[in-house]
Amino acid sequence: MYNTILVPVDLAHCEKAAKMFTVVRKLANENAKVVLTSVIEDFPAYIAAELPSEVLVKSRQFAEQTLQDLAKDSGLDMRVEIRKGHPSTAILELADNVEADCIIVASHRPGFQDYLLGSTAARIVRHAECAVHVMR
Repeated sequence: MYNTILVPVDLAHCEKAAKMFTVVRKLANENAKVVLTSVIEDFPAYIAAELPSEVLVKSRQFAEQTLQDLAKDSGLDMRVEIRKGHPSTAILELADNVEADCIIVASHRPGFQDYLLGSTAARIVRHAECAVHVMR
């Protein structure tokens, strides 16, 4: 059983969240802290310079609202954190910051380059300093 669980959700695959929350219920201690997060990937500087600033603000607002809705619908008491950057790096940094003892991560169907796990999930598994529960 875990005291602090980090649940990163790819907004392009929100349908996986319900199964992830089922696992949270099974793995969490009675008073566990659950952090729901999503990472907004950085645009290359040459693209970001051309984008209107409201695009980035709206992207963050959309992510925040989507996670808030997922948290509310789950019935779990979760803190929502939106991060910016490379997904695996941002997730691992947040795991360290919140002192997570478990990360529950979903993995997509792999391509040849990441045969067993999705590339983000694989990086998290390789570099996390806590337990990682990978869902398929």
